[in-house]
Amino acid sequence: MNIKRKKDMPFWKRKLYQRISVLSWLQEYNTDSAISDLIAGITVGLTVMPQSLAYATLAGLEPQYGLYSAFAGCLVYCIFGSCKDITIGPTALMSLMTYQQVVGRNADFAVLLCFLTGVIQLLMGVFHLGVLIDFISIPVTVGFTSATSVIIAVSQLKGLLGLKFESDGSFLDTVKNVGKQLHKTTIPDLCLGVTCIFILLILRKIKDVKINFNDNQINKKRIITKGLWLLSTARNAIVVIICSFFIYFYTDPKDKPIFGMTGHVRSGLPQIKLPPYETVIGDQKLTFFQMCTELGSSIVLVPVIAVLGNVAIAKAFASGETVDATQELYTLGICNVIGSFVSSMPVTGSFSRSAVNHASGVRTPIGGLYTGIIILLALSLLTPYFYYIPKASLAAVIICAVMFMIEYEVVKPMWKSSRKDLIPTFATFVVCLIFGVEIGILIGVGINIILLLYPSARPFLHYEKTKTNSGFEYLMITPGNSLYFPAVDFLRTKVCKIGVKDGYSQLPVVIDCRHILGADFTAAKGIKCLIEDFKKRNQPLYFYNPHPHVLDVLNCVSLEDFDEISNMTDLEYILQSEMEKQQSNNKSTDLSEVTCSASRRSRNTDVDEPLLNQNCSNIELK
Repeated sequence: MNIKRKKDMPFWKRKLYQRISVLSWLQEYNTDSAISDLIAGITVGLTVMPQSLAYATLAGLEPQYGLYSAFAGCLVYCIFGSCKDITIGPTALMSLMTYQQVVGRNADFAVLLCFLTGVIQLLMGVFHLGVLIDFISIPVTVGFTSATSVIIAVSQLKGLLGLKFESDGSFLDTVKNVGKQLHKTTIPDLCLGVTCIFILLILRKIKDVKINFNDNQINKKRIITKGLWLLSTARNAIVVIICSFFIYFYTDPKDKPIFGMTGHVRSGLPQIKLPPYETVIGDQKLTFFQMCTELGSSIVLVPVIAVLGNVAIAKAFASGETVDATQELYTLGICNVIGSFVSSMPVTGSFSRSAVNHASGVRTPIGGLYTGIIILLALSLLTPYFYYIPKASLAAVIICAVMFMIEYEVVKPMWKSSRKDLIPTFATFVVCLIFGVEIGILIGVGINIILLLYPSARPFLHYEKTKTNSGFEYLMITPGNSLYFPAVDFLRTKVCKIGVKDGYSQLPVVIDCRHILGADFTAAKGIKCLIEDFKKRNQPLYFYNPHPHVLDVLNCVSLEDFDEISNMTDLEYILQSEMEKQQSNNKSTDLSEVTCSASRRSRNTDVDEPLLNQNCSNIELK
C-alpha cells in the first residue's frame, strides 16, 4: 500500500494493516499477480511434497505428519506474512530437533512441541524479545548450520544403505550403528540411492547451462531456458515420481519389495483437535507438565532457532527493504499454534523452497495458498501411492538438500578478517556433533559472549611520549574502550606500570578519554585509587576531554583531585605551570644541597658540630 496513505490512517488502523499484512497489498492485487502466484505456488507444492515425506521420516514420525506440517503454515503466512518469497513448512533442521524429542516417545511430543514453539514465539513478539536473536552471531550460525547438515546427512545413510537399526539421533551413535551394520547393506537400495543423488546433482546444475542461439531464435532460447529451469527446480519431485512409478509397475504386490519402501501413509485430511496435553508411553500416563519436563530446553531453543532461520531468509529476499522481525515472530508463532491443531511438527521458513518461490516469479504471499491446496489434494488423493516411494530416494533428496548447507567457504574469509571468530564456529560445530545441537548452540553463544566481553575486561591501551606545541613533554595514554567494573583493576595496574617506566616517571601523564563513553561506580572508585597512586609519587595525572556522562559517574565518589582538561590549549597551560613548579622545586633542592655541603666543609672550624648537623637536618626536611 502507498506509504503516504498509510500515514494518513488512524493509529489503530495502521497497526491493523501492519499486523495483518494481506490488507496492505490485497487492494492492489491483479490478474498478472494471480497468475504468477499460481505458477509459483504449484511449483513449490511439487517441491514440498517429497521433502515433507522425507522430513517426517527424519523426525522419526509417520510420513503423513510431514504433509500435515506442510499446508497450515503456508495458508497462515498468506494472511500475516510480510515477505512474499517465504514458504513455511517442515525443514531439515526442525525435523532433526524434533527427532531428538520424539525418539523413544511418540508423535504427541512433536505436536505439543509445535504448540509450545508457537506460544513462545508469540510471547517473544509481545515482549519484543527478538533482540535475543542478535546474540547468535554469524560464526555461531555457520558452525551450527554446518554441524546439523552433517548430522542430517549421516542420519540418512540408514535409508540410503537399506539398513535397519534404532538410534538416538546423535551423530556419534548413528556413525557407530552404521559401522556395525555396514555388512548388511542392501545393494539395490545403495545403487538406487547413489543414482538418485547423481541425477539430482546433475539436474541442480542443468539450469546453469548456457545455450548459444542466433538473434532470430530469441523465443526458442527463452522456452528452452525456462524448460531447463523448471526441470531443475522440480528435480526432487521428478526423481521421486520416476522411482515410484518404476517400483509400482515392476513390483509384484505378492513378492517382497527389493527396496526399502516408505510404507502406508494414512489417507485423508488430519483431524482438527487441540494439541495433546497428556499422553501414554507404554503403561505410563504422562501429564502436561511431565511432557514439558521431557521436552526440556527444546521448548526455548526450537522457537529461537526457527525465528533465526525465518528472519535470515526474510532478510535474504528483502531486496534492501526493512524486515519487520516482530511481525515475523508473530506470524511464525501463529503458524505453529494453528499447525499444532492439525498434528503438525514445528515449522519455519525453508530457504530452498523460498528460493524456488522467488525464482518462480511469486508476486505476493498468496503463492502459499496454492502450495497449501496442492498438499491438501495430495492428502486426499495421492496417499495410497506414497507407499511405493523408496526410502533410498527420499534419503537422496535430503542429502542433496543439506549437502550445500555446509558453509566451509566462510572459513577462509574469517581467517583473513577475524581469526577469533573461528573459535565459536569450530566450537559450535564440534560440540553439536558430539553432544547435540542444543548444547552446541548454547556453548557457541557462551563463547561468543565471552569474546564480546573480553575487550571490556582487558581494554587495549595505547601510550606514547609526545610534546605540546611549546615543547612540553608528557605521556599520553589512550584506553580503547569504555570503563566498567571488569576492567578497573587492569586499567589501574597497567597505567601505574606505564607511568613508572624508565624515562616516563618524571613526565606528566595524560589519559585520553575520547573512547571512554561509559563508566560505572566501581570504575569511579578505581579512578580515585589511581589518582591517589600518582599523588603519592608526586607524578601529575590529567584526564583529557572526558565524556559528560562519565564525569557524572565520577562525581558520585567526590573526586576532588580529578584534573579535567577540555582542550589542548588548557593542557599546554597546565603543563607549563607544572614545568615551572618543578623548576622552582629543583632550585630549592639545589640550594639545600649547597648549604649542607658548605656546612659539612666547615666541620673543622670553630662552629659547633652538633648545631651544624641540626641545621642540615632541618634544611633536608624542608
